[in-house]
Amino acid sequence: MNPPAPLPRTPPMSSPPVPSLRLPLRPSLLPPTTKTTNTLSRRATPPARCLLLAPPRAVPKPLVAMSSSASSSFRSPLLHACRPCALPETSSTPELTLKDPKKYEDWDSLTARFAGGANVPFLLLQLPQIVLNARNLIAGNKTALFAVPWLGMLTGLLGNLSLMSYFAKKRETEAVVVQSLGCISTYVVIAQLAIAESMPLPQFIATTAVVATGLTLNFLNYIRWLPEGAWMLWEDFMTIGGLAVLPQVMWSTFVPFIPNSVLPGIIFGSLAIVAVAMARMGKLSEGATKFVRALSGWTATLLFMWMPVAQMWTNYLNPSNIEGLSAFTMLLAMLGNGLMLPRAVFIRDLMWFTGCFWASLLQGWGNLACMYCFNTISREFFFATTFGLISWLVFTIWRDTAAYGNSSPMTSVKELVFGK
Repeated sequence: MNPPAPLPRTPPMSSPPVPSLRLPLRPSLLPPTTKTTNTLSRRATPPARCLLLAPPRAVPKPLVAMSSSASSSFRSPLLHACRPCALPETSSTPELTLKDPKKYEDWDSLTARFAGGANVPFLLLQLPQIVLNARNLIAGNKTALFAVPWLGMLTGLLGNLSLMSYFAKKRETEAVVVQSLGCISTYVVIAQLAIAESMPLPQFIATTAVVATGLTLNFLNYIRWLPEGAWMLWEDFMTIGGLAVLPQVMWSTFVPFIPNSVLPGIIFGSLAIVAVAMARMGKLSEGATKFVRALSGWTATLLFMWMPVAQMWTNYLNPSNIEGLSAFTMLLAMLGNGLMLPRAVFIRDLMWFTGCFWASLLQGWGNLACMYCFNTISREFFFATTFGLISWLVFTIWRDTAAYGNSSPMTSVKELVFGK
C-alpha cells in the first residue's frame, strides 16, 4: 500500500501591493477623481476657498495611477486652490497636457479684490447723508431729519444683517466687510434720527440691541467660536424677521392705492414662525428644511431688490421728485453692486448674483434712465454709464469662462443658474 501523497503547502496569504502615491502639497476640500474618457475632467460643485499651506508657486505634480490594462491608463486631476485642474486623457501618448491653473487663481484673487473695493462706493453712498444730518443737528434743525424715513432705514439695516449672516457662514470675507459697513453706516443714520426724535425711542433701543447682537454673533461665528445651537437660533430670528418685514414693505409701497394695514406682516410672520418651528422639530422633509434655512438670505436679497422698485414707483407718481435725485448717488449704487458681480459669478452664488445684478440694473442704471428721460442728466453721461455697465458684464462672463476653461460663455451661465 502506497503512502498517502503529501498535501500541497498553501502559500501564506499576502496583501496585494499598494501603489505608492505622491500626495499633493496643498490640502483639498474635495477628493481627487479619475476619469478614463478623452474629455476634460470638470467639477460640478462651486469652488471652495481654502487655506493654502504651501507657497503659491509650489505646484505639485499630478497623481498618476496605472490601470490593470496595459493598453490604457488613467490620471487623476491636479488639485490646485481646491479645484481639480483638467488633464486630457490619451491612451497612446504618455505626455501630460495640464490646463493652466494660473487663470483660475488670478481670477479668484481679482474677484476678491473687486468685492473688497465695493466698500469705497458704498461708504461714499451713505457718508453724504451722515454729514448732512450732523450739520442739521448741530444747527438745531431737527425737522430736516424727518424727511428721512426711519422705517426704510430699518428695513435696509435688517437686510444688511441677514446678508452678513449669509456671507459669514460662507466665509466670504470681502462680502462680510461690505455688509458690516452697511450695518454700521445705516445704524449711524438711525441714531441721528433718534437724536432728532424722528424715530421713537423704544424702536431705537430694540434696533440697538438687534444690531449689537447681530454683529457680535456674526463675528463669533466667523472665527468659529459660536456654538451651532446659538447660530441656528439667530438664523431662525432673521428668517422670521425677514419674512415679516418684506411683505409689509411691499404692501406699504402702494398704500395710497390700497388700505393701510399691518396684516401682511402679521400673516407672513406667523407663517414663518410655524415653518421654523416645524423645521426645528424635524417635521419637514430634508428639501423643505433646506428651503426654510435659505429663506433669510433670499428675503434680505428681495428687500434690497424692492428698494429700487419703490423708488421708481415714487418717480412715476411724482415726476417732480426726480429733480431731487443725485446722479452721483445712483452711479455709486451701480458701481458698488457691479463690483461684487464677478465674485458672485465666480463662486456660483445665484442669490448674490441676483441681488447685485438687480441693484445695478434698477437702482443704478434704471434710475439714471428715468433721470435721462426727464432731462435731468446729459445724454453723454447716460450713454457712458450704459456702455460701462454692458462692458463690465461682458468682461465678467468672458473672464469667468476663461478661468473655468468653459467652451462657451453659456456654460458659465448654466453653471451659475443650475449649479452644474
